[in-house]
Amino acid sequence: MFIAQQLRKTNIAEYLLYMWQVEDTIRAFGCSLSRIRHEYIDRFDYTDEQKEEEADWFGNLIRMMNQEGCREHGHLQINKVVMMQLQELHEQLSASSKFPFYHAQYYKVLPFIVELRNHGADKQEHEIETCFNSLYGVMMLRLQQKEVTTNTQHAVKEISTFIGMLNDYYLKDKQKPLEFE
Repeated sequence: MFIAQQLRKTNIAEYLLYMWQVEDTIRAFGCSLSRIRHEYIDRFDYTDEQKEEEADWFGNLIRMMNQEGCREHGHLQINKVVMMQLQELHEQLSASSKFPFYHAQYYKVLPFIVELRNHGADKQEHEIETCFNSLYGVMMLRLQQKEVTTNTQHAVKEISTFIGMLNDYYLKDKQKPLEFE
């Protein structure tokens, strides 16, 4: 909860990836709050009050996962909304002539997006979601200490730069709405 709160304010892209990881963490513990409390939360150097807040947060997420039918796979509605906001911002930035550096980076990553879609990614998902899925997939490979090919590393570097630009525009737009035309 504490990490999520901070990331939500400072880096929406990292926030979304973190929240996907939290969803998977909940699944790894069988959606059991007692297991999450004893096997996960208790490992952190939190006060008793912070541990209770964290447990309440996880309990709420578990409840939402059960209600929204994403106990086994998929994402919470709160995370889908963030993805939708990023997709909408991407479309606005792409349609505007005021953001040439964003356009340039987008066209730099577009071949990677096309390749990802051709190699099994859902062809119906939005380009931004394809980017996030690739970033999350590589993050999981690294956590499992599995090899990441040089080509994949290059693609992820470019996608990270692109998503970083989108993140920066998202934060700027939240501070003062961007003017697109």
